[in-house]
Amino acid sequence: MTTEKIHFTKEKETMLMTLSGRALQSQWKDPILRDPWAEEAMRHIDYDMSKTLKGVSSWSIWNKIGPTIIATRAATFDLLTNRYLADHPNATVLQVGCGMDSRVFRIDPPASVQWFDVDYPDVIDLRRQLFPERNSYHLVGAPLSDLRWLDEVPRDRPGLLLAEGVLHYLSGTEVKALLGAVVAHFPRGQMIFDICNPFIVKRAGSNVGGTGATYKWGLDDPQDIKQLEPKLELIKEFRPSELVAFSRFPLWVRALFRAQEVSTTLRRMERLIVYHYENASSDHDPEPGEIKKCMTKASWMRRGAGSSRCLPAKRQRLAVHR
Repeated sequence: MTTEKIHFTKEKETMLMTLSGRALQSQWKDPILRDPWAEEAMRHIDYDMSKTLKGVSSWSIWNKIGPTIIATRAATFDLLTNRYLADHPNATVLQVGCGMDSRVFRIDPPASVQWFDVDYPDVIDLRRQLFPERNSYHLVGAPLSDLRWLDEVPRDRPGLLLAEGVLHYLSGTEVKALLGAVVAHFPRGQMIFDICNPFIVKRAGSNVGGTGATYKWGLDDPQDIKQLEPKLELIKEFRPSELVAFSRFPLWVRALFRAQEVSTTLRRMERLIVYHYENASSDHDPEPGEIKKCMTKASWMRRGAGSSRCLPAKRQRLAVHR
């Protein structure tokens, strides 16, 4: 495949920014996230991120810490996905707004896992050119406002929804429809996504990263998700310092993030959240790895992330993995 000039705008262009960031840090001597698929994809894409961000105030910051931000977020998603699939080897994974993410190749799940990467048709067409095929892997070209493709997804297994850097580009109505459809489709499962609060939604305006993309939806208190989908139960809200490889940030960035954690409002500007859902008809025997009680901070950290934030006692049997 020869180098191809890619022209995407708005939220579609942001996927090239994250792809570029993953490829760049993957070439470091000691990368946070080894991603040879991103490196190879960038060899065939004519895209200069500096032209997009040049003149935008975020460019100087991006140039210093952008690849680290992208890699720590992606690595945390990878960790949580691996953890869930270890306990649910027959799960279905829905990665919506997948862009040029290579998670399915980095994780390399067993063939028993059915994996669906979903994005706009032209994005999926580009993926077909850049990434190889694999068993039990499906590409779906459809906007997230059209959920008819979900009818073709197996319903009789746990469902893991991944939405990295996606939901804030949807309207509240679209987020509600997506979450409700996924919860109704599977007997039980988990959702992992990153969100920002309404202040950031307003602050970002209609030119995110110089791309012209618009933030439309945000969430302050993670429990407010129940207004969109009542069956979602909070498992964990990650603080910035709990992300994988947080220590790789420059000292001044770590100090800034830790200072933000003192304030609930500042801590919730942007964060990663994990939810569980289960339908009443899906009673089942405990599965391998099911947690019977809240994990201590030490045990949670041994599993690769920060301090535990547990559910109320009546929901403790679902904590962390379910």
